[in-house]
Amino acid sequence: MGGLGDVLYYMFHPNQLRSIVQWKVWHEPVYKRDPSKEPPTLQSCFKLLNLTSRSFSAVIQELQPEMLIPIALFYLVLRGLDTIEDDMTLPIEKKEPMLREFSKYLKINGWTFTESGPNEKDRDLLVHFDDVIVELGKIDKKYYDVIEDIAIKMGNGMADYAMNAEFQSGVRTVTEYEEYCHYVAGLVGEGLTRIFVQGNTANPALLDRMELSEAMGQFLQKTNIIRDVHEDFEDKRRFWPHEIWSKYVTKWEDMFDPKYRTQALHCSSEMVLNALKHADECLFYMAGIKEQSVFNFVAIPQSMAIATLELVFQNPKIFDSHIKITKGDACHLMMQSTQNLRVVCDVFKTYARRIAKKNDPRDPHFLEISVACGKIEQFIETLFPSQDPRKLQAIQEAQGQEGVQSDTWDALLLVGAVLFVLFFVSGLMLGLAWFFGARFDIIFDKEAASSLKDAAKATATLVHEEL
Repeated sequence: MGGLGDVLYYMFHPNQLRSIVQWKVWHEPVYKRDPSKEPPTLQSCFKLLNLTSRSFSAVIQELQPEMLIPIALFYLVLRGLDTIEDDMTLPIEKKEPMLREFSKYLKINGWTFTESGPNEKDRDLLVHFDDVIVELGKIDKKYYDVIEDIAIKMGNGMADYAMNAEFQSGVRTVTEYEEYCHYVAGLVGEGLTRIFVQGNTANPALLDRMELSEAMGQFLQKTNIIRDVHEDFEDKRRFWPHEIWSKYVTKWEDMFDPKYRTQALHCSSEMVLNALKHADECLFYMAGIKEQSVFNFVAIPQSMAIATLELVFQNPKIFDSHIKITKGDACHLMMQSTQNLRVVCDVFKTYARRIAKKNDPRDPHFLEISVACGKIEQFIETLFPSQDPRKLQAIQEAQGQEGVQSDTWDALLLVGAVLFVLFFVSGLMLGLAWFFGARFDIIFDKEAASSLKDAAKATATLVHEEL
């Protein structure tokens, strides 16, 4: 039935099918992983990677060889931590020390964990974590040190929130919300940046601008939290901060009540606004990536995130079901995101304009969201001006030459117009004089002219005697 549904869907949405075909047929990876040259434990790691996230796995496996294994293992280690934190079947007495000690497990050969809940989707990762530990022992120490450091920070941060009694009922403040996003995603951005710089695939200046790495993680995590609100509600979890949603409803459950749908949408608008503030810093970060496969790795998730924000914005479906961008749109975004920064900026600009178009004037955050979308476009304009200064100078020079020529013609036309008016008025006056009896013919008749002179003299000699 699902297959028939897909066929019908693509019959009425041919552009979606075209994007999928283009990605499958025309996409050429910068690098291709060769499983035949890998030991069984590394092959097992990539199998686990495919099970945990097919989208991330595909992008990771196209990284250059120097970055491939460290980043794959980094992702699996953090996914292992996330699996323990998400497992609601584990008592806090067991979960908290595991999170804090997880970095130590990375050095214990053969360590595995088989007590995850039966419905935990990534439990296989922890069951076979010994393969990950074997491969961690083979990578360069400079990469291992980064992975270990981030695991320590993230594990302690997750444990703190797990132990926080208030957090068990949900995030309270926006500050707490952003701190949580820092521990589960911002630290990922920090670790990746350090690995990129160690591998000479990113500008070292990024290490001095860690707020850019933080923005990358915050943007992705906040987008996921907005999109997954219904799924988290069903799992009895709440990541939307009380400081925000309490402005619109009294109880968290009211957000999912159709009677309060307008209030829920206004609340989601504020959440989207909170995420949009990171967009320009994400683009700035990508400008510091020096290698194409690494650029693809960081650009694809960010493009997916801005597209997802546009999907969830003013969309009441997020309170009823789990929604995501279509496979066709995803393939189209991946095609665009594997080119260059300018194309990725065009993606951000396109979706920022769509968000602005969907913005409702009745929404209390209408103006702020419009400003946030405009800020994204303004930042892109600073990176890639729509008018090239050199082309603009050439146009001005060409216009200057045309201006000189046009000024000459204007002067000639003005002189001609003045002469025309002069001759026209003179002719009109002479014609009127002739019409009223003026004798212009005597000017050319010598006899008439001499008689007129004699008559004038005679008139002058007449003397009137005194009466």
